[in-house]
Amino acid sequence: MGTEEVKLYGITLSPFVLRVEWALKLKHIEYEYVTEDLKNKSPQLLQYNPVEKKVPVLVHKGKPICESTLILEYVHEVWKNGCPLLPSDPHQKAVARFWSKFAEEKCLYSSFAVMSNVGEELKKAVEEFRHNLKTLEGYLEGKKFFGGDMIGMVDIVAGWIPCWVGMIEGLVSMTIVDEEYLPRIKAWIHDILELDLVKQTMPPLDKVEAHMRAIRETVLAAKSVSTLN
Repeated sequence: MGTEEVKLYGITLSPFVLRVEWALKLKHIEYEYVTEDLKNKSPQLLQYNPVEKKVPVLVHKGKPICESTLILEYVHEVWKNGCPLLPSDPHQKAVARFWSKFAEEKCLYSSFAVMSNVGEELKKAVEEFRHNLKTLEGYLEGKKFFGGDMIGMVDIVAGWIPCWVGMIEGLVSMTIVDEEYLPRIKAWIHDILELDLVKQTMPPLDKVEAHMRAIRETVLAAKSVSTLN
């Protein structure tokens, strides 16, 4: 398949773009990566995603697909070669979609709360995050990956956890994933990071950490101003 058929519009430091890259590589799909500057968005990005004006955007044969989880579904449905992202059994597929949504709406959003707080509110946010990870861990029981012996949709959607959670711990100076409370998540993180796919696509971690630190400082500064007002 020629790269002219598939384009991925993204930025290097986005975990949402990274999950699309993983899916494309698992399917052995050739694609052209178009790097965006979100402070100066290209006319193509604004054309392909006029509503949210965000990355990632996948363009296949001139037709855009937006939102990373919807892109993953599209990739699974369109390309049958390579590693399947979802099970073929309808019930197992529904269960995988449920846990993908949980990882997105519960775990990811609770990590935002961790990044956005200090003091007692930070402690509460960390406990909520850990609780959500513990719930997600139940789906790992008896498996190496959420997808079984190979990674699948849930691993990809939750893939920001292995890549980013250590940096979050460093920024807030608190342990989130430990072997005693989250043993299966801890082992899963190790196994994900050992995958060649992940090693080959991991963005520069120093830049990711600096980006995350800047976001945290901006959010905390805004909250401080809001409190004073």
